[in-house]
This record gives sequence, structure tokens and C-alpha cells, in this order.
Amino acid sequence: MKYVNNPPNPWLTTEHEWIGEPPTARLEVFEETATRSIITGNDSPDIPFDFSVNCYRGCTHGCTYCFSRPTHEYLGFGAGTDFDRKIVAKVNAPLLLRAEFMKKSWKGEVLIFSFTSDPYIPLEANYELTRKCLEVCLEFRNPVGIITKSALVRRDLDLLVGLTKEARATVYFTIPFLDREVTRALEPHAPLPAARFSAMRDLASAGVEVGLAIAPIIPGLNEHEIPGLLEEAAAAGARRAFINLLRLPGSVEPYFIERLSATMPGRTKRILNRLREVKGGELNRAGFHNRMHGKGPYWEMITRTFELHRRRLGFNQQRPAEDEYTSTFRRPTAQGHLFE
Repeated sequence: MKYVNNPPNPWLTTEHEWIGEPPTARLEVFEETATRSIITGNDSPDIPFDFSVNCYRGCTHGCTYCFSRPTHEYLGFGAGTDFDRKIVAKVNAPLLLRAEFMKKSWKGEVLIFSFTSDPYIPLEANYELTRKCLEVCLEFRNPVGIITKSALVRRDLDLLVGLTKEARATVYFTIPFLDREVTRALEPHAPLPAARFSAMRDLASAGVEVGLAIAPIIPGLNEHEIPGLLEEAAAAGARRAFINLLRLPGSVEPYFIERLSATMPGRTKRILNRLREVKGGELNRAGFHNRMHGKGPYWEMITRTFELHRRRLGFNQQRPAEDEYTSTFRRPTAQGHLFE
């Protein structure tokens, strides 16, 4: 029996096969003292932000569809269970962020937490790297955006309220499914949707801007839940929302298919056929402007459904706050600290 839960790293020259059951994957934590910038620049036209911070590598939420899985291969790990169970913590991230903010080249652009990992994986409760980075952002009045599946974000409500008053803070909760069984099948260790909506409601009640990311859309599986997801988010105080199509780059494709076949054997064929239908006969398209969007009648039906219910519930009615943003960024000085 070939062990495919952790696809072979294509950058290595060897691969392994297990005869019988593979060993149980266990959590391993690696501490990294990063030496390069903690801020990652982005020049992709498909991504609506320019700068992000990732305090961790890998993610214990274990989402089978995560497009970030191949980044673990750069570390010599696999894109499957290694991504879920070999977590790297960048323990000096807050210090690096402060150093970046002190450089004259930094102009106070919106900073996104995170992109290749969730900023609130369970280890954050111990390391508090995201919290410490948010403290730096508040000190410098640098605007932030957060993308998460975790209710742990509530712990940092004080900082998010402070950033809302002094700069800007937006928290998008990624919630692609309402169905509990589907969530457990494809997001095995992430908080359930009810927990995410509860956290969304608490942040909105405190005055923090919140939004909904229905990502990914997996044709044949969750497009019918778009109206319900938007209704739940509207009730929780969200006023912005977006959708993205499933991406399966590199080793993500075989891992996703393997897990889908294991957890939803009766639905796998239909889902893959629908995915090929909206991606021009392929399971993945890597080109800019095509990676997160589909084409054809079925994809048009999905986007029309989203637009109809988005307008009905009042989402995205105002221009994004960043379009009207006036810089609040400032570097603290010894004189400033004296008077504070």
C-alpha cells in the first residue's frame, strides 16, 4: 500500500513507500530565528494586498485543500501530513517587524496576517507571536488585516479595538461550509463554523470591521451554501464578503483527491468533474487571473448566486476602507515616549 497522505517532495531525489499502515503523524514544533524580513511582498494580480506577515510555517487546522501546502517542501518537508504536523514558529517575528517599521522604506501600508498559515493556530496561545506583532502595529499605528479560521482571535480584541481607533483593523473569517460533516472531512482540525461565526459576532459588536471569505468554492460541494453563509455572516455583523475558486497547485492535487476519496467516496467523481468543468478540463490552472476564478456556465451560475445574495443582504455596498485610507503610520520617538 503506497503511503500518499504525505506526497513525496518533488525537490528531493528519494521517496518512500510503506508496506502496511504508515506510522501515526505526531505534532512536531520547530523554532526558527528568522534572518530575513518578516514582511513578504506580493506582486500577484490575483491577491488584493501587497504585504503580509507569517509568524508560522505549516498549519495544524489540516485543511485538505490548502494551497499553501507546497511551501513546506522548501523546508524539506512534505505537503501532506507534514504541513499539518511539522510547525515552524518564527520566534523573533515581533523583533523583525519592529526593525522593518523603523526603516525609512516602510510607508505604513496595510499588513495582512497571514497568508501561508493561519495567524491563530493553537500554538499561538503559547507563543503569542501574532499578538506581539499586533502590539507593534498598534504602537506604530500601522493598519492591519487578518484572515483566520480561529476563534482565538477574540483574545486580541483589545488590540484590534485599539487599531480600529488609531489606524484600521479588518478581520476576515474564512468559512466555506455550513455542514458540520463536510467541515470535519475537509477541515479536520479547524474550529467548527459556529465557533467562527460566534467570534465574528463578538468582534463586530466591539466595533471591529469583519468580513466573510467563502473560500474555497468547491463546485459540486458547497456552492449551494452561499446564501446561508452570507445570511449567517450578515447576522453576525459582517458587511464585506468574497469568494474564491479552489486551487490545487503541485502536491495539493493528489493529497486533496486522496482525502476527498477517503472521506466522501460517493461524491468525489462529481466534484472533480465539476471542477474540471469550470477550469476548462483541468483540475488546476496556474496562470494569473485564472487561478482563483472559473469560466463557463456553471461558474457563471455560482458567481450570479453570490452577487444576488450579496446585494440582497447589503454586502460590499461601500467602497473598501483601504481605498479611502489616509496614513496613520508614525514611528515612535524618544521624545514621544517621554510625554506618553
